[in-house]
Amino acid sequence: MSLLVVGLSHRSAPVSVLERAALHADAQVKLLQDTVAADPATEAAVLATCNRIELYADVDKFHAGVAELSTLLAQHSGVGLDELTPYLYVHYEDRAVHHLFSVACGLDSMVVGEGQILGQIKDSLARAQELHTAGRLLNDLFQQALRVGKRAHSETGIDRAGQSLVTFGLEQLALGAEVSDWARGKKALVIGAGSMSSLAAATLARVGVTEIVVANRTADRAERLAEILNEGGDVSARAVPMDSVSDELTRADVVVSCTGATGLVLSAEAVAAARGSVAQLGADEVPPFHGSGAAPAARLPASSATDENCPLDLAPIQTTPGFSVLGEAAVAGMAASELEQHAAWVDNAPRPQSSGPAVTVLDPAEEADAIAALAATAAVIGRVPERRRPEPVAEIPRPTPSLFLLDLAMPRDIDAAVHRLGGVRLVDIESLADASADAPMAADVDQVRRIVADEVAAFGAALRAAHITPTVVALRSMAAEVVAGEIARLDGRLPGLDDKQRGEITQTVRRVVDKLLHAPTVRVKQLAAEPGGAGYADALRTLFDLDPETVAAVSRAEDSTDEKDRGSS
Repeated sequence: MSLLVVGLSHRSAPVSVLERAALHADAQVKLLQDTVAADPATEAAVLATCNRIELYADVDKFHAGVAELSTLLAQHSGVGLDELTPYLYVHYEDRAVHHLFSVACGLDSMVVGEGQILGQIKDSLARAQELHTAGRLLNDLFQQALRVGKRAHSETGIDRAGQSLVTFGLEQLALGAEVSDWARGKKALVIGAGSMSSLAAATLARVGVTEIVVANRTADRAERLAEILNEGGDVSARAVPMDSVSDELTRADVVVSCTGATGLVLSAEAVAAARGSVAQLGADEVPPFHGSGAAPAARLPASSATDENCPLDLAPIQTTPGFSVLGEAAVAGMAASELEQHAAWVDNAPRPQSSGPAVTVLDPAEEADAIAALAATAAVIGRVPERRRPEPVAEIPRPTPSLFLLDLAMPRDIDAAVHRLGGVRLVDIESLADASADAPMAADVDQVRRIVADEVAAFGAALRAAHITPTVVALRSMAAEVVAGEIARLDGRLPGLDDKQRGEITQTVRRVVDKLLHAPTVRVKQLAAEPGGAGYADALRTLFDLDPETVAAVSRAEDSTDEKDRGSS
């Protein structure tokens, strides 16, 4: 049997795919049950966090195992197998062990070094144990992963390489300011009362918010979290039902949401209604046009914004009538003839009347000339060249945020359209992934990698040695039966032996057998612990003609003893 992991994470898949593939609690239970019911797998565990979904299994066939686990992940996540497959990764045997140990140490986290993953691994193991889908292999693997993770945090400075996702998210909200300075005196709303939300609430209390309101679908959990926060004495906390979130939004400065909901908890409309925001750019937020040779775009009243007659159906720039193209990046790939057609339309487009506030209107000829210049460039090669990263345009001035939203849920709790609201700043898993890509790596990371490599080697050796133990035990049991049979035969031939003589003979025969078996069994355990040593158990069974069922019975007995030990611990 061999360890196999199939999964996807923030390193292999875009956040949009992770969001759609997220497994709620019931789906995780069903996935575990279906995995162990499948043909290639005998054990299974699921590690599902906000930025990874991984299925671990003990399988007897690699290719069949990969196919079955991939299919099951697709079925239970609701994402089609064809769409999911390009983002899946597969690790087998020692590589699978290395992967989980790296995850446990925070090396594979979105924020390197964060320690919350240890609690998530512990929860995954507990779920598999409760459902009886974790046997000896996965129990040993996950428990060792927890020990390796704790060792990495205690023996190195990996904690300095990163923080929890909550702390990192708050730093992004603070926009470079000290989090404690930014948070001081603010009122916070925490939606959800699970482990991530509880961590967020505790972190907010520590950094200096004055009030925390906890909203959760289960009132008892929200009230318990509020009680714990109040026990600290530095913050005022209270629990409210979920239907009070809209009212609490009108008072909150900071909102952190992390629930298990499959749909949105906060829509852009709800946030806008609570804060009086407008889900579009203001009239004073019109970005300049950066086309070739063009003068700055006109500032026009919002009421005159219309582009409904554009012949190419191009998306308009808000509040800028008669012009749809925002620089070269916006027309990448457009044919020269289309650009010329649009230039002609701009040249003949209606202009705002002189009544109303005084505005500076760009000369239509200059606009048309700018587009025509792009068309001329495109004519050389047929189309405007496409760019992977368009030229940056000028930053659009926005009001200073008065409401800060941190969405740590997967799938997301807060509508991404909140980004468009004036006076609101949203940080979610996707923006955290972008920000963490540039986070500095601490020197301690190399030390943690060495710890992981050493622990993987030790675990593999122990696993291979344990694999041969039932065979060695069966061999010694067979030898004991041979000794007992020979002593019984000796009693029949020499009935006059007294007890002392019989005892001496028995001990002598046993010592001879033990000495003959000692060196081979010790050596075979050493060889089996080395890479590629799995075949020594088969060789031992063949050489001594051991009954496979006897070996299997020893294995079952050991597994039963281990299960009892785990149940009593």
